[in-house]
Amino acid sequence: MNERPSVDQVVAAGLLAAAGLVFGWLAYRVQVDDLLKTTPTRSMTSVLLGWTFLAAGLVSWLKRPSNRIGPLMIGVAFLVLARQFRYSESPLAFTTFFLLGELPYAMFAHTVLAYPSGRLTGRVERTFVRIAYAVALAFPFAILLTYDGTHRLRYFDYRPRDSVLYVAGNEEIVDVLQNTYAVVGYGLIAAAFIVLILRKLALASPRARRLFAPLLLAGGIVAGLRAVFDSIVTFTGTNPPNWVIDQLFWWQILGLISVPIALMVGLLRAHLARLTVAGLVVDLEDAPPDRIRDALSEALGDPTLEIAFWLPERREFVDAEGRPISLPSGTRSRAVTKLEHDGRPLAVLIHDSSLLEEPKLVEAAGAAARLALENARLHAEVQAQLTKVKASRARLVAAGDEQRRRLERDLHDGAQQRLVALALQLRRAQRRLGPDADPELAGLIASTADELQVAVQELRELAGGILPPVLAQSGLAAALQTLANRAPLPVSVEGVPDRLDPELEVTAYFVASEALANVVKHARASRATIAAHRESGSLVIEVADDGVGGASANGAGSGLRGLADRVEAIGGRLIVESPRGGGTRVIGELPCAS
Repeated sequence: MNERPSVDQVVAAGLLAAAGLVFGWLAYRVQVDDLLKTTPTRSMTSVLLGWTFLAAGLVSWLKRPSNRIGPLMIGVAFLVLARQFRYSESPLAFTTFFLLGELPYAMFAHTVLAYPSGRLTGRVERTFVRIAYAVALAFPFAILLTYDGTHRLRYFDYRPRDSVLYVAGNEEIVDVLQNTYAVVGYGLIAAAFIVLILRKLALASPRARRLFAPLLLAGGIVAGLRAVFDSIVTFTGTNPPNWVIDQLFWWQILGLISVPIALMVGLLRAHLARLTVAGLVVDLEDAPPDRIRDALSEALGDPTLEIAFWLPERREFVDAEGRPISLPSGTRSRAVTKLEHDGRPLAVLIHDSSLLEEPKLVEAAGAAARLALENARLHAEVQAQLTKVKASRARLVAAGDEQRRRLERDLHDGAQQRLVALALQLRRAQRRLGPDADPELAGLIASTADELQVAVQELRELAGGILPPVLAQSGLAAALQTLANRAPLPVSVEGVPDRLDPELEVTAYFVASEALANVVKHARASRATIAAHRESGSLVIEVADDGVGGASANGAGSGLRGLADRVEAIGGRLIVESPRGGGTRVIGELPCAS
């Protein structure tokens, strides 16, 4: 969003600036010429305060026409200047501007709490501001109704004036109203304002807190000093010494004037940030995806920044690694800015919601990073496809393992049981023939029963080779020990952990089984070792021998190639170390949960 002021706004801003200068000069002359000849410095300081608010408000309004902070600041400026006309000797001017004299404080609180958007964001803040405005109007109005113009008002150091709204009253009633206003307006409301400031800071994100802190701190200083001054007056019944009043005045002016200055600094910071964004084009040339995020995060001043890339084929947003990502919705702390390339969705920036108040900065950063983001989107698309391939491989391996389990169960419960039953029947038939049976027939039955027994044993070994039952029943350690016991050479098993995820145990078993089969067939080794242990979130299983070496996972006809595919399918890797004459080490690194 690129906001530009219209011609009408520029003209209106010029007229407001001229009116403010004239209004301020008249306010100064009212004080100095009519009454306060000994304090022209303080009079001019009050006028300069109003002009500072006016300048900051006009700049903010022209920079961001849709933002309400500018009009609020302009309103504070004119109310601060109008407040000085309370010193006029004209009864009408005195009455009018005395009635409006406390509104600058209410609008000041409104401005501080509404920063940076110009809108109050919560019901509590809206209720507080309504009450502040009501109190700022109600008490001066009540005082004007009861002020007979025969004595000085405690909080306004000037000669008595006539109120055109006077109905009936006396000095005691006016004092009660002033003291009550001090407790309610400068006590309770000021305290509530400070609490709201602290609440706003506590609820803000780190980036928003950095933006809010100067303004909110200034607002807290103003509220606190005003509350201190009026507490002294209310509870002592007298004005404090002049030097105390002077100190409180200047500190209060410092707090008030910090607000427009802080706003101007914020505007300047945003402008300078947009200038530095231009360097992103060079910084992000050929940059990897993680560097793009870091550079944008630094340029925008938002360490929580995330980037999601649009994949048109999948119709979803993914992160730099190709994983699907959900965009935030309905949250006050996070916002989404969409970026396009040639009219097509490219990516989104998920960032702190305070950046919505600096749309030009976000737009400039997105434009500078657009080419790098297009490259990163292609990278994310490749990563997403790779993730799908890996998931597909894992599903195929899992399906193969399930088929092995089913085949092992079928062999055990089907053919193997039938062959055993047939062998038992032949043995019973052999016993029933008796001693007078034909020797040739008896020998045939006996040999057939023996062959059946051999077939059963071979079938058991076949079923065990597919997936040994002991693996599911007793775990990886027992299965590896059984594998070692069946080997034709001495094999030791070391340090196998307790039960693991079934899929992990199956893969680890096949690593050991295939590696040990290669030892038996090709290594001409005298001994071997199987070891397993956890290391940095992985299960490391190793099979080592003292054979001739020279094995390779990429060799023709090598079962290690298929084993490597299986290991990689679950996100692991297979390492083969086999120098000629130096034995072989097959190491499988399998990711596992802690």
